[in-house]
Amino acid sequence: MQTVTSSLRINNLMHSRDVLTTKLAFTYASNDRGFRLACFQVKSRDPIACKLVCSCGKVVVSCRSSEKGRAPVATLQDCKAKMNALAATSRNFKQAAKLLGLDAKLEKSLLIPFREIKVECTIPRDDGSLASFVGFRVQHDNARGPMKGGIRYHPEVDPDEVNALAQLMTWKTAVANVPYGGAKGGIGCAPGELSLSELERLTRVFTQKIHDLIGIHTDVPAPDMGTNPQTMAWILDEYSKFHGYSPAVVTGKPVDLGGSLGRDAATGRGVVFATEALLAEYGKSISDQRFVIQGFGNVGSWAAQLISEAGGKVVAVSDVSGAVKNSKGLDIGKLVKHSLENRGVKGFGSGDAINPNSLLTEDCDVLIPAALGGVINRENANEIRAKFIIEGANHPTDPEADEILLKKGVVILPDILANSGGVTVSYFEWVQNIQGFMWDEEKVNRELKTYMSNGFKDVKEMCKSHDCDLRMGAFTLGVNRVARATVLRVIRLLEWSNTNKASGN
Repeated sequence: MQTVTSSLRINNLMHSRDVLTTKLAFTYASNDRGFRLACFQVKSRDPIACKLVCSCGKVVVSCRSSEKGRAPVATLQDCKAKMNALAATSRNFKQAAKLLGLDAKLEKSLLIPFREIKVECTIPRDDGSLASFVGFRVQHDNARGPMKGGIRYHPEVDPDEVNALAQLMTWKTAVANVPYGGAKGGIGCAPGELSLSELERLTRVFTQKIHDLIGIHTDVPAPDMGTNPQTMAWILDEYSKFHGYSPAVVTGKPVDLGGSLGRDAATGRGVVFATEALLAEYGKSISDQRFVIQGFGNVGSWAAQLISEAGGKVVAVSDVSGAVKNSKGLDIGKLVKHSLENRGVKGFGSGDAINPNSLLTEDCDVLIPAALGGVINRENANEIRAKFIIEGANHPTDPEADEILLKKGVVILPDILANSGGVTVSYFEWVQNIQGFMWDEEKVNRELKTYMSNGFKDVKEMCKSHDCDLRMGAFTLGVNRVARATVLRVIRLLEWSNTNKASGN
């Protein structure tokens, strides 16, 4: 057994022909709490099972590689990335609560989920066999309104991760100042291994199990990893069988079923609006900056297109297929077309192919990680040359890298604000459904810009009030809004301020 601190080093793995004998421990310091990551694999071609155990004995994360024969290092790195995200959320909440001087009882109550749901979903496969899956929905907080959060389909969905993501949605909706709480859900399945009809049956069975626990004014799901507008259409249809036609029960729907115009570009557009607000604070504009974008999916490609339209120069991008660079600026319109036709940016003729691993350290003014979590870490943080980082992805920067970059003077616009455009336009969709009146795309985009600009201003004010960086300012803003709503709704539950304590109210 090995024990390492703060980074994952995997050495001396002993292989025989069939058996990998290794049991690893990973110690991670987060405030006063330690975490141990224990991983075990019986046979070299078996999936690796990992458990992240808190010092108190609670299993914080359990994950299992979805592919037989997958490299042990890759699985452990995935588990470390997930652990970093969960630990960072917990750490940021605790620091925000400390800055706000929250009562210990209130702090504890804000962490406890409103409801945790676990259901079994059995469906007939196309070949006539039966398959069972486990579905989850965690409803974290409803102090500010109906709970809101995506539903993901992925083999490694687990209740602990869903719980942490639901909590993060509570703070994100509060930072965006949309009248929602946080929720998250998912089904442990590999959507690529299921036919379209099997996915439909699974979605409908899951909806049947939770329909009385979601609703227009209760909990409003949306797409996430492995799900899409069609998934939301199935949920809407199944829910409506029990409750009548209710388009506002989900967001991210097809436009023909009440989805909002502009929703597909919302997260990427929100990233650009947030970037504009940040740059303006430093007397700069998109048109005089050079950008590098990691990830050319929905968020990254839309951000690139809108940056290019605003006069910015996108000098390098990457996706799972590879990376491409042109110091004079890539032709984003042609790159989008190439990517759609070739399933990736690899082979794009109007740029030079580069190593995707070096993309984050390319010379630029603004770096936008818009793909995976944990890509900016202590191994590459010192090499990053960007002056600004806009977090289009969730948790792209791990806590150690955060500290390194802040010491270097790099300005980081955190994910909790930068990528909130998606949930904001989901709110607009919900409003349109309730009103029964559809907005044009111009209004959607105009309102989104207002919300993103106001969100940045509110975070900056919180930073000034508490002398903190943008990430902590955003968390403090979100936690404060939820705490205030909680106290206002639950009269006499707690003494909110020193004035209240002194008066005995």
